[in-house]
Amino acid sequence: MIERRQFYIDGAWTDPVAGTDHKVIDPSTEEPFAVISLGGAADTDAAVAAAKRALPGWMHADPAERIACLERLLEVYKRRADDIAEAMSQEMGAPRDLARSSQSGAGAFHLQEFLDAARDFPFEAPLRDDAPGDRIIREAVGVAALITPWNWPMNQVTLKVGAAAVAGCTMILKPSEESPLSAMIFAECMDEAGFPKGVFNLVNGDGPGVGTQLSGHPDVDMVSFTGSSRAGRLISKNAADTLKRVHLELGGKGANLIFADADEKAVKRGVLHMMQNTGQSCNAPSRMLVESSVYDRVVDEAARVAEQVKVGPASEDGRHIGPLVNETQWQKVQDLIQKGIDEGARLVAGGPGRPEGLNRGFFARPTVFADVTNDMTIAREEIFGPVLTIMRFEDEAQAVEIANDTVYGLTNYVQTQDGARRNRLARQLRSGMVEMNGQDRSAGSPFGGMKQSGNGREGGHFGIEDFTEIKAVSGWAAE
Repeated sequence: MIERRQFYIDGAWTDPVAGTDHKVIDPSTEEPFAVISLGGAADTDAAVAAAKRALPGWMHADPAERIACLERLLEVYKRRADDIAEAMSQEMGAPRDLARSSQSGAGAFHLQEFLDAARDFPFEAPLRDDAPGDRIIREAVGVAALITPWNWPMNQVTLKVGAAAVAGCTMILKPSEESPLSAMIFAECMDEAGFPKGVFNLVNGDGPGVGTQLSGHPDVDMVSFTGSSRAGRLISKNAADTLKRVHLELGGKGANLIFADADEKAVKRGVLHMMQNTGQSCNAPSRMLVESSVYDRVVDEAARVAEQVKVGPASEDGRHIGPLVNETQWQKVQDLIQKGIDEGARLVAGGPGRPEGLNRGFFARPTVFADVTNDMTIAREEIFGPVLTIMRFEDEAQAVEIANDTVYGLTNYVQTQDGARRNRLARQLRSGMVEMNGQDRSAGSPFGGMKQSGNGREGGHFGIEDFTEIKAVSGWAAE
């Protein structure tokens, strides 16, 4: 049993003041493999106090100094990448290959992205050429609470820590109690990189405990949270009394619009994207909307692709999907699959229960429903599992109507060879991101949503901006 009960506060690993033991479960085996401490109010207060003390020196440091720390962090992170990947694989169930390439790799990608953006970020700049005495200063928001999820641990930790560090914020990281070990290795990387003490702090805890303490803390100036829309609402309410800035990256119910002229790989690409990370991605294309003239063919192909998706333990190498993160999530997915059957959707692949041969572990069958209507539960709720719903549309206008008929607005997808149609749809779809024909967004492109998918943007220049306040100065003396 791995024992990691300490927190990282004020530049040192410290014993909890008010900690309680929490077992970390391997979702492939359902067995505990590590024990951590969940912090109490005294631990949260100590971390916030350390961050508050460190703030003046860090926020007013030369940006070059902050960038140099981030450069060192990237070097250390790359050396520890395999350790981080192994931790994520065991704690949240990402198969080893996915953990090494996408899960751990995302952290290095984002840190490099912030370094590229930081070198020409306008921390101080004239308002206009004709107003030389007016200066715009972008300075740190202040002490930032960073609350991250279990599904893409390092992706979200680095998106928040990298941006906050460049902007000059000091921070307290509360990773998910489901995936704490990778974050603790990341804290070791921060320590080795030589960040000044108090700039970065880590306190483990759950949402009702440390999460609530941070979001309502009077000395926390900003909360950056990634997780469910339900938790986002609770954080917003708790933060309201102190009027702190709240940045939310929440759930999604992405529509993937498949037109008759979509390329031959569009359907397979959409199904595999949905199943990646066992469907536990907020930007998953979980609703496949298909033009009527090709509907039957697409349904048949989607079912075939899903049936070929292999499921297995996270400890094994290969291009399979692993388990869901815990028993609660497994039961939620099972209930929603049954709900789809009960409400009349046509099950064309997968279904309830574990895949054949996997009697232990939180494994779910890759599942596809056809003939789904937008009033069904599986079309409305974020399932967060390997479940794809397929709906029919007659024309472009109806496709947009169905796609936008959701409380979410994170990512939508379009598959068509008609460039004019792609551009029209990109403007009409109500989501923070639109990806078309399988083309990934480039480095530095902002990640974030609208409606109940949250607010704010992460990544590159846009991510740094979210951790800054804009100060307008007049009477600036020429230097």
